Amino acid sequence: MAAIGVLTLELELVQSHSLKDKRHWVRGLKDRLRAGFNVAVAEVEDQNLLNRSVVTAVTVSGSRENAAKVLESAERAAAAFLGPNLVSSGIEWLE
Repeated sequence: MAAIGVLTLELELVQSHSLKDKRHWVRGLKDRLRAGFNVAVAEVEDQNLLNRSVVTAVTVSGSRENAAKVLESAERAAAAFLGPNLVSSGIEWLE
């Protein structure tokens, strides 16, 4: 049975002084996750706030173990890219 995993990343971009600055950071994160881990990525909350954002990455796999490896690797890459700007992260499973 297919496993669908959702990685949620909550960002606080204190250095953003405009929506353009924020979008630069969010776009960079989305591009890295898409290219490096073949996941679908979207900004899902706080699109109009200057220094907050919620980004999700989704993967579908034939096994939960493989999906978990992909999302855990993506989570580590996001943490390395964002540093202290990553407030929280978590993985959920859809049945």
